[in-house]
Amino acid sequence: MSMKLICNQSDLNTHLSLVSRAVPSRPSHPILSNVLLCADASTQQVQLTGFDLSLGVQTSFAAQVREAGTLTLPAKLLGDIVSRLPDGELTLADEAGEEMVTLSCSSGRYQVRGMGPDEFPELPTVETGDVVYLPVDALIEGLRGSLFAASSDETKQVLTGVHITAEADGLEFAATDGHRLAVVQTPNPDAESQPASNVSFEVTVPGKALRELERMLQLNPSGDAIAVRFDQGQLVFEWSNQRLTSRLLEGQYPNYRQLIPRQFSRQMSLERRLFIGALERIAVLADQRNSIVKLSLDSDQQELVLSVEAQDVGNGREAIPAQISGENLDIAFNVRYLLEGLKVLDTSEVQIQCNTATSPSIVTPIGGLKMTYLVMPVQVRS
Repeated sequence: MSMKLICNQSDLNTHLSLVSRAVPSRPSHPILSNVLLCADASTQQVQLTGFDLSLGVQTSFAAQVREAGTLTLPAKLLGDIVSRLPDGELTLADEAGEEMVTLSCSSGRYQVRGMGPDEFPELPTVETGDVVYLPVDALIEGLRGSLFAASSDETKQVLTGVHITAEADGLEFAATDGHRLAVVQTPNPDAESQPASNVSFEVTVPGKALRELERMLQLNPSGDAIAVRFDQGQLVFEWSNQRLTSRLLEGQYPNYRQLIPRQFSRQMSLERRLFIGALERIAVLADQRNSIVKLSLDSDQQELVLSVEAQDVGNGREAIPAQISGENLDIAFNVRYLLEGLKVLDTSEVQIQCNTATSPSIVTPIGGLKMTYLVMPVQVRS
């Protein structure tokens, strides 16, 4: 039984680079450094799968499948070759009984040795379990507004993920690294039209898997809703010809809702772009020292003054107009935390609410996405 297919270099390259991100760099078993390729003659589709036993990515694309077949090929080597081949048609063929695949294109041919598919582990499927259908834009919005705040410290395992809570009326995404917290609520507009699914779950999904999901959705925005299936220890996202599976993170996620203050004695609203511009300029000096920027709320002048004292290096000061209510206050933050949060918001104005120089402050967009970004201030020795 030999396999033969003809496809576009760009299709093969795009899909290979997607699934290769789930291929481990140091696999526990040799076959895991391969991608699984299935050519289906009845659907005229080629399906690729990469799996590191925790994260699995499966995608498919149209091709002329002359002879169906299944085999595994070394992901990195194949990707490096295909990405350098010229635009246009490629032919992939293997001879019956041989595990050598020949790639032919307008400029020449390459042969790569594969392995049989038998040992390649199957991606987990969730047959039973609950399913929620999400609009693509709601999912992208939730990921964009939360992923940046997850911890990158592998020792705080549960904080490296995003905590997703599903209720009938939508999803809540939360991520924290202990210094800041981002919470996004995305409504499910179809909740009324769909039969009442009393689906509710709370899971913590590894940040790595969600970053891949975000990348796949942006590369291939489908009009379809995304099916999210969940059962013990696994989450599966499925949409038009694409599938991503991930194991869940174990452990109790912090009760983040109780960290958000209910009332504030001071609040201000200001233009987001102006604020980002001033922070980016002042960050040049802040980064020379401990990355700390001091914000002074001046309600008499209705302005916000940003300042940095970088000892032995210099100092900087900018003032921007703001609508401020409450008494004056000096409060300091890590400039990176402020910038990262402001950049994922998409409204022209933001509101900042705070109580004291040592209690959590909250940044929210005015209009637009339902997002709360909590940042802990930094204590500055005066």
